[in-house]
Amino acid sequence: MESINNFTKGKILGPLLKFAYPVFLALFLQAMYGAIDLLIVGKFASTADVSGVATGNQIMQAPEEAFGQTVSYVRICSSGTAFIIAFNLLGSIFRGMGDSKMPLITVAIACAVNIFGDLLLVAVFNMGADGAAYATVFAQAVSVILSVLIIMRRSLPFSFTINDIRIDKDIALSIFKFGAPVALQELLVSLSFLVIFAIVNSLGLTQSAGVGVAEKICGFLMLVGSTYMQSLSAFVAQNIGARRRDRAKLALKYGILTSLAAGIIMGYLSFFHGDLLSSIFSNDPQVIYMASEYLKAYSIDCILTAFLFCFCGYYSGCGRTTFTMLQGIIGAFCVRIPFSYFMSRIPGISLFYIGLATPASTVVQIMLCLIYFIYMEKKAKAQQLAIAEQE
Repeated sequence: MESINNFTKGKILGPLLKFAYPVFLALFLQAMYGAIDLLIVGKFASTADVSGVATGNQIMQAPEEAFGQTVSYVRICSSGTAFIIAFNLLGSIFRGMGDSKMPLITVAIACAVNIFGDLLLVAVFNMGADGAAYATVFAQAVSVILSVLIIMRRSLPFSFTINDIRIDKDIALSIFKFGAPVALQELLVSLSFLVIFAIVNSLGLTQSAGVGVAEKICGFLMLVGSTYMQSLSAFVAQNIGARRRDRAKLALKYGILTSLAAGIIMGYLSFFHGDLLSSIFSNDPQVIYMASEYLKAYSIDCILTAFLFCFCGYYSGCGRTTFTMLQGIIGAFCVRIPFSYFMSRIPGISLFYIGLATPASTVVQIMLCLIYFIYMEKKAKAQQLAIAEQE
């Protein structure tokens, strides 16, 4: 069993990077898993199928030309929901046993199965969006079966029976207290992107496919920032619990600096080579053009999220999940949705200007994070002075 990392002493940057690596790898595999369908459909099927897969991953306001493909893709993928839940549950069992590598292996195998299924059903049998959906469900099932077989062949460090499946009120309340704001934020922010997707879909089939391709690429562009958002949360939580606020702030600093370096590189690729990145997922010149225009706006966000994602990880580690939720909701519903809607009402507007809604939202969220950081620092100093006076 792997040893538990202690982040409350010693160096900061090295252990942080070491801890972040498997998180990055897991997120990369998840991004690959979600991108495989669109990649193969974009190479071997029609633009309507590309839009169907892209919209099917998001749901809402599908273009008329891709409506049938979208409905079919959603229906087939929905049948695999039980496998998704089971895979996440089994993955948590592995991590709880101190094994962080096995979930990565099962995801990697699922990706390989998904690629094979997509090539067979889409490229060989010309099943389009339906083939991609069937391949996804089959890959999920394989990953679950594989995880179950591995667990059955390993000795668990605890006993588990059907009687153990029950609700512990105290534990449930603790999980709800810290997890509910994060879950609600994820839900509402996802809804905001659904609204934006619906706005773009109303502009036409090519725009819909272009944004779908761009969003898949953005999943890779944001990997480093997303990694730090998760890694900093654990790193900061340990140090806050040990009353090492100084180490927690240094971790935030190192996270921002290293994430910013990666963000600048990703931003450069997104702005100047968005067409090259988009051509990986589509052969249609118009779709590639639309995607590259949208990616130019995201090139700005690649840099800005180096700050935002690290702040979010820091606040989550401090247990301030309610603030994390509020700043996310404000950015989504007060900036991102109104901005993209008004831009879409301008005749002939480029997807670049609609895409600017995301970095505009990020700027506002960073400002809120900075204000809250100053507030927390002043409050911490006041508490220290009060303790010193009592002594």
